[in-house]
Order: sequence, then structure tokens, then C-alpha cells
Amino acid sequence: MKIMVTGDQGYIGSVLVPTLLEKSYDVVGFDSGYFSGNLLMDYSDSYPKITKDLRDISVEDLEGVEGIIHLAGLSNDPLGEFSPKLTQDINYSGTIRFAKMAKEAGVSRFVYASSQSMYGISNTDTELDEDDSEKNPVTAYAIAKWDAEQELHTMTSQDFVVTSFRPSTVFGASPRLRCDIVYNNLVSCAYTTGKIEIMSDGTPWRPIIHVQDVCSAFISGIEAPASIVSGRAFNVGIQDGNYTVRDIAEAAQRAVPGSELVFTGEHTDPRTYRVSFKRILTELKGYYKPEWDLDRGGKELTTLFDKIHFKEDQFRGRNTIRLKQLQYLKETSCLDDSFRVQVSIFFIFQECS
Repeated sequence: MKIMVTGDQGYIGSVLVPTLLEKSYDVVGFDSGYFSGNLLMDYSDSYPKITKDLRDISVEDLEGVEGIIHLAGLSNDPLGEFSPKLTQDINYSGTIRFAKMAKEAGVSRFVYASSQSMYGISNTDTELDEDDSEKNPVTAYAIAKWDAEQELHTMTSQDFVVTSFRPSTVFGASPRLRCDIVYNNLVSCAYTTGKIEIMSDGTPWRPIIHVQDVCSAFISGIEAPASIVSGRAFNVGIQDGNYTVRDIAEAAQRAVPGSELVFTGEHTDPRTYRVSFKRILTELKGYYKPEWDLDRGGKELTTLFDKIHFKEDQFRGRNTIRLKQLQYLKETSCLDDSFRVQVSIFFIFQECS
């Protein structure tokens, strides 16, 4: 089966593609290349790739593709607020146009990387489920994700199965590591500075999930029967996968023995939510099999850091902070005002990225 992975040169894509190849899928990547050069370790990317903006995809690019795992987009709330209009253009309008083209081209499965950010600020007394819990998207990123998911599900049919996966905040090692997500950030900070400083009192809740378990979820969207996944959304997490910020920080401290952990309590963090994973753990249990917890993931990160001699400037720099990378590309004219890679400098793009 030929699978197109959009965003294959991102944090999750760089883990997902090797996993698909190991399972003997025929993979083609599709990526704008914003983060193609942000590699911290050796990585074999000899599979076929199309380097193009999602907004410019053509039916010809989809020739022979049977399934799509759609990761591409501006990837979190800070990037969304960096340019709300572009977030709408890429994450919503670009996604819908892409899905319509995929349906026209005869693609049979469309797996959408959605987001739990659509739940917004919520009551933590109950865990949020996929259908009945209130959606309260408050950022440009969350709004675009929720709007796209809703419209995509209206497109599902017997010949075009659409399903959405809403991952918890992701953590874990990747060739294109991100340090702007909570657990990776805390472990990186502990490793490079010897200190973890939490500005809140540590009580807010966060669901988090390892990147390899997220990949398992996306692949289950390709492999599970259409009767289970068609037109449906799944929260992606593990059993007891909701943690307080204190839980996450203490796990980061365990990953880096001797590091100092300080809760200053100077800021109140309104972002707190707990999510139910009952649907994915029961209905997809034959296909989705999560294996990672915080401690195993923390050890994996520190092993990677030892191997690459990870330093504080890398932790705080554009190689691992996506917003800083996009700002750099814009400042160096690698991107135009529409955030498209400039054709005139395409061949020196590796220097930009």
C-alpha cells in the first residue's frame, strides 16, 4: 500500500516514516521543507519525497497513493498566533483543498492529525470525550484544527474513509527534535542547565503521549476496519495518561538525577484539562498498542542527549524551537509573505534551515 505522509520532515514525521517503512509500506513524503535541515542526528531519508507547499499540491502528486497520513501544518499555538491568517490558510483551507483532491484522485484512506487544543480551557472534574464534551477552541491553531476536522468528516464515504486522531501533547526522541513541547522542554532544561523551574504551582493537568505511540495511532487509522474509524475522532493517549505539571516535572527530574526542581508559583496557568482515552484503548485495542511512559521516554531523551553532546544553545535555539526557525527563515528571506519557500533560493535552502 502506498502511503503519503505530509509533514514527513517534521518532528513526528521523522519517526513515522521509518516505522511505516519497517512495516513494508511504500512511502512518499510531502513537505514544504521548513524544518528539513533541523537534524540533530544521522537520518536516512532515501524514500521518495515531494518538496512543495501543501497549498500547491496537484492531483498528479497523488498518483498511485492509496492512503494519506496528514501531519503537515503550522504546528502549535505559538506558531498559530505568529500568523493567524496563514494558520487558517494552511491548516484549514489547505487541508480541505488537499482532502478534496485526494478523494478525486481515488485515495481510499485519509488520516488527519487533529488536536486536543480544540477542548480549550475546561473543567477537570471529568475527562473529555470525543463527541459529547464541549469544544472551546480559543487560538487560531485550535480553531483551524476543529473547523478542518468537522468538514473532513462530512467528506467520508465508502470509497474515501476519513478519520481524525487528536494526540495528547507529544514527547520523546526524534531526529528532528522539538524542545518547545512540555516534557521535552523540561528534560532538555534539566539536562543542559541542571535546573527545572516551573512558574505555576504545578497543579494544572496535561495529557501527554510518546511520539512512537502517536505513530502507532496514526497507523491504526490506516489498518483498522472502516466500520470502526470512518468519520470518527479518537483522543490519543495511554491508560492513566493525564498528568499534572508537577508529575511531568518530577519525571523530568528523575530522568536527570541531581537536577534541581523549583515551583515558583508566580503565574496562574489557566490551561488545564483531562482527556478520556477509553475509545481508542477499547475500540482500537487490536491496532493501537501504546508502549511508552514518562520514565522510559525520559531515559530515551537523555540517552540521545549523551550521544549528540546536547548543549543549552541547542535546547534554546532554532534547531529545536519551531517558532524561532520560522522567524529565522522569514528574516533571511527564505520565505515570502505567504510563507512559501522562495524558488530563487531553493538550492541554498539547507543553509537557511
